[in-house]
Amino acid sequence: MKFSSQTLRTFTTLHTWVGLVAGFALFVAFYAGALTVFHHDIPLWQTPASVDQPAATLADAQRLLDGVLERHPAARAHMGMTFPGGDHPQPIAYWQDAKGIWQYAWLDHYDGSVTPPQTGLAELVNELHYTLGLPVAGIYLMGIVSLLYGVALLSGLVIHLPKLAGDLFALRPGRNLKQFWQDAHNVIGVLSLPFHLMFAVTGALLCLVFLQMALLNPLIYDGKLLQAVPAAMDTAPVRAASGAPGTAVNLADLHARSLQVARDQGVQGFEPAYLKLANAGDANATIEITGESEGTLGPAGAVAFDVASGRLLASQLPGRRDANHATLSAAYALHFGEFGNGVVAWLYFLLGLGGAFLFYSGNLLWIESRRKRRQLEQGRAQVNMARATVGVCIGLVVAISAAFVAAQVLERVAPQAVDAGIRWVCFLTWGACAAWAALRRPAQAARELLWAAAVVTALVPLAHGALSGWWWWSSAGHGHWALFWVDAVALAMAVGLAVVARATTRRARDGEPNSVWADPR
Repeated sequence: MKFSSQTLRTFTTLHTWVGLVAGFALFVAFYAGALTVFHHDIPLWQTPASVDQPAATLADAQRLLDGVLERHPAARAHMGMTFPGGDHPQPIAYWQDAKGIWQYAWLDHYDGSVTPPQTGLAELVNELHYTLGLPVAGIYLMGIVSLLYGVALLSGLVIHLPKLAGDLFALRPGRNLKQFWQDAHNVIGVLSLPFHLMFAVTGALLCLVFLQMALLNPLIYDGKLLQAVPAAMDTAPVRAASGAPGTAVNLADLHARSLQVARDQGVQGFEPAYLKLANAGDANATIEITGESEGTLGPAGAVAFDVASGRLLASQLPGRRDANHATLSAAYALHFGEFGNGVVAWLYFLLGLGGAFLFYSGNLLWIESRRKRRQLEQGRAQVNMARATVGVCIGLVVAISAAFVAAQVLERVAPQAVDAGIRWVCFLTWGACAAWAALRRPAQAARELLWAAAVVTALVPLAHGALSGWWWWSSAGHGHWALFWVDAVALAMAVGLAVVARATTRRARDGEPNSVWADPR
């Protein structure tokens, strides 16, 4: 397929500017997104004493449920709870109080807390991934960024399609660093294009789903969106409380009923993960049990029961879901890699890091393409873009690693302030790195922040081992692979950052002197 030179120039301009506009947000989303692969491992790493706790049982979950309902009337209207299992060894209950603030409780801690136990670090990384750490508006901003991301991908495909066969595997290292970065950018972008298109589509869908529904409200829902949302998003039907007293929730029976219903509908390996309970203690109480099954792209499914009789009210299980539930389940599973085995998780981790590299290298290529080759002094736009790229991108790496180190320290010295403390450490460190990059020459800032990232990331497994006693070798020896992999990945990334820092130092010293990345001769 051939395109005119004018068409290619138009798409090149579109690709460049869309990439620059969305690139910083996408770097944050992809780097943090790569770490969300360990979302269920990070809480154990943060509080490694929990690995020695005996696994909770359904009886423990029943005790937690009864304790919360007895102490918190607001939880009786609507509450949720995780089942003890692989992803959540200990059950956690959650509900909204009279002020609309989410409260959490766990075994022997029934009073309610605004932060769930052991999850602050994992939630921080997840929030950076889908909201950039911005409250309320962040998720909608990331939805818009996902749309721009799709435009950048399609325009990049048009640019490289005519010479795809010749350049796909061309990786030409040497003195022409721009050519090398261009080759690496193209190879990673083209080979991972199907995955990146999937990330763009599912990211926009998940972030903008409520905005899409609001826009379609007058056209499709006839102005009755609020009545349509429960049926589209939940499995249990909405039933008003009758005012008549009902029976207590028997988790063991309902858990067994959910397994039986799944088997009857041809779903094998269904494992309940969490529940949603409405109108507890009332004759119209309903419970929705959500779990995952094997051998399906969208593994999440749910069944809903009448609490009093145990009668099946509705089901949304794989193979028998309506279009709404099937689409949302598949979109979530595709976006976060919640399907398949461990190979899929590691593939998503590498794709996340590769995506972060795409947007970082895209900024470097923009700077290099506008370099003034015959004069030492470079343009203000190139210098400022270099400073912003280093401060935002490398600064984020430093900030996340600093939050991991802070989590280990605060767990020992101030366990009640861990969640707030790691957020302060993360965002203050990120801001300090951005300010440092703004005040230094780009070559200096890049070298210094890359070394800082390598050192702070290396401190992650060191702080964990020194403060908890679980060094990576002892974690592996005792079979605590969640602890081992977090430490091992941090150590590998520290080595990689040190290699990049050394290369950046050599480039500044020995490379082309007329560049924002060169030290003054």
